[in-house]
Amino acid sequence: MSTVVAFALVLGAILGLGLWIVVSTVPRLGGIPLTQRVAPFVADLSPEAFRLSTRLPGDPVSVLGKILAVSVRRFTPLSEGLLGNKHETLRRLAQAGAPLTLEGFRARQLLWALGGLAAGVVIDLATGFFGTTTPIGLAVVPVVGLVTGCLAAEFALRSAVKRRATRITSELPTVFEFTSLCLAAGESITDTLRRVAQVGSGDFAGELGHVMRQVDTGVPLASALRQLSARLQLPAVPSGIEQILGALDRGSPLAAVLQAQAQDAREDDKRELLEKAGQKEVVMLVPLVFLILPVTILFAVFPGLLVIQTGFSF
Repeated sequence: MSTVVAFALVLGAILGLGLWIVVSTVPRLGGIPLTQRVAPFVADLSPEAFRLSTRLPGDPVSVLGKILAVSVRRFTPLSEGLLGNKHETLRRLAQAGAPLTLEGFRARQLLWALGGLAAGVVIDLATGFFGTTTPIGLAVVPVVGLVTGCLAAEFALRSAVKRRATRITSELPTVFEFTSLCLAAGESITDTLRRVAQVGSGDFAGELGHVMRQVDTGVPLASALRQLSARLQLPAVPSGIEQILGALDRGSPLAAVLQAQAQDAREDDKRELLEKAGQKEVVMLVPLVFLILPVTILFAVFPGLLVIQTGFSF
C-alpha cells in the first residue's frame, strides 16, 4: 500500500467520523436541554442544578467536546466497562472540583484519545515518507496513541485530585484559626462559616460556600458538613468536622477545639514534610552537590589562584 493511499484512507476515516458525529447530533444542537432550562429555578435545592445554572462560558469542555458528549451519552454503558467505574470517576471529579459531568469527562477522554490517534497517524506518515514501514507497525502506532490519549486524561484527573487535596490540606490550619477567632469574638458557627466562605479565596473556602448554600436551602449544618467530608475524602477534613460536630453536640467551647485542630493540622503538615524529605534524600543532595558545593569551592580557591597569578606576573 502506497503512502498516498494510506493518507487518503486516514483522511476518509476522519471525514466519515466527523460527518457521523455531526449528523447524529444535529437535532439536539438547536435547543437547550431540559435540565439546563429547569436548573435556574431549582438552583437553591440541588447542587447539580446550581452548577449547571452558574456554568461559565469558558467551560473546560470545548465546543467539540460538548458535541461529542451527546454521542458519548449513548454509549455510556459500554464506556463504563472500558474506561472505568462511573461512581469512581464521579468521585474523582468531585474531589478535583471539576465543573464536568460524567458525559463531559468521557467526551474529554474521547478527544484526547482522538488526539493520540492523530499523533500516531502522523508518525506513520512520517515514517512512510522517510523510511520503510511494516503493516503491523502502521496498525500498532495509532492504537498505542489512542490508548495513551485515553489514559492521559485519566492521569490528568488523578493529578488534579492530588494537587487540590494538597492545597486544601495546606489551607485547613488557617481556616480553623480564623474560624476560632470569629467564634471567640461572639459569632455563631453558621455566621462564622459564611464569613470564611466570603473572605477566603481557596478551594476549601469554596467548598464551605457550597455548604452554606445548602444550609440556606434548609439542609441541616451537620448534614451539609458530613456531605462535604464524604465528598472530599481527605484525612484531615473528617477529623476536623467530627470535632466541630462533637463540640456542638456536647456544648464544648468550639473556639478551643478549633485552635487545637489547627495545631494538629500544622503538626501533620510538618510530619508529612519530614516524611517527604526522608523519601527524597538523594534528590535533596542534588542542589547541594552541584550548586552550593561548587560555588563554595570557587569562593575558597579563586582568591588563592588570583594571588598566585598576580605574584607570578610581577
